[in-house]
Amino acid sequence: MRVREAVVDPLREFLRQEAAGGIVLLVAAIVAVVWANSPAGDAYEDLWETKLWLGLELDLRHWVNDGLMALFFFVVGLEIKRELVCGELNSPRAAALPAIAAVGGVVLPVLIFVLVVSGGEGARGWAIPAATDIAFAIGVLAVLGDRISSGVRLFLLTIAIVDDIIAITIIALVYSGDVSAWWLVASAATVAFVVGVRVLGVRAVRAFVPLALLLWVAVHESGVHATIAGVVLGLLTPAGRGSDGRNVLEDLEHRLHPVTAFVVVPLFALANAGVEFGGGVLSDALSSSLTWAVVAGLVLGKIAGVTGATFLALRLRAGTLPDGVERRQIAGVGALAGIGFTVSLFIASLAFDDPVLVDEAKVGIFIGSITAGVLGAAMLRALGTRAAPELTGAAERPLRRARS
Repeated sequence: MRVREAVVDPLREFLRQEAAGGIVLLVAAIVAVVWANSPAGDAYEDLWETKLWLGLELDLRHWVNDGLMALFFFVVGLEIKRELVCGELNSPRAAALPAIAAVGGVVLPVLIFVLVVSGGEGARGWAIPAATDIAFAIGVLAVLGDRISSGVRLFLLTIAIVDDIIAITIIALVYSGDVSAWWLVASAATVAFVVGVRVLGVRAVRAFVPLALLLWVAVHESGVHATIAGVVLGLLTPAGRGSDGRNVLEDLEHRLHPVTAFVVVPLFALANAGVEFGGGVLSDALSSSLTWAVVAGLVLGKIAGVTGATFLALRLRAGTLPDGVERRQIAGVGALAGIGFTVSLFIASLAFDDPVLVDEAKVGIFIGSITAGVLGAAMLRALGTRAAPELTGAAERPLRRARS
């Protein structure tokens, strides 16, 4: 009973939340596309280009992309910290296979993208097909129900977490602007102050809120993308229980994950998924090498990359499959990893300033993510015909990474 309450029930709650979040995200994306192509399409752009002064003067879309998405990446940082401390990434043996699979699912899509786009301005978007949208991917698995074992869900979740780590690193190193040394020093000093406050034993979340805002401003002004501030703070959050019995990381994750899943990410989709397909935009996108480079990377690159890397690792005995995962299901998992949507859109918005290139990339993301989702669902439905095993015994071990 204790294991079920501590491990199994939180995982089930997490999967339900991710699946529901995926539905809300899908609805927001559809609303954005319909709105942008309706008679009120001009109002769509006018809304998101509205300037707001909140200490910094940015338009509404940038407040969502740079501000609210920092909260999303803070939750990502919390999840990475949990994985590193007590989850799948804490055990080298357990982490090896999904980590290798994730690397394969990043490298091959990038290579395919570069080959298809063949240089030019579109080449700057090389990282677009590297991402995995965990909410949509888990949403597809939820539709498949008990045909899919918890091991398959675990394998996909861990691949997505490693994808997040790689994507965050790429954003920090590649898609940041000109770096201001003074603001970078201010960012480092703020991080050092946060660490010092932690060392002094301060655990009240409200004490860190002003420091978090200060760090966000410093990182934003430094030229490094502001969302990196969220990741840094997530990684600095204590993972163990304090003298009061509270686990700050678990508490924050439990409180903030619904906010990011049902508010932040859908708002991001609403602000960024609106592509006006009229005026030749769709036909131009369909004839663009950038569009098809994204599609090829998300679909062919992810399937071949995840599957090839996984089988190579198994052959070299570099890792083991989680309980309940069969080799024939790996390609289906790789296909679902090709649902890039949220982070792919985010990288596209960073990679290009030209609206034409942004629209071409978005069309590729839509086509690629939908194709990858349908393929993954069809493959797993055809191959994953056995009912999911009960979450007891050996199957409980790998689930210790679950969110609470």
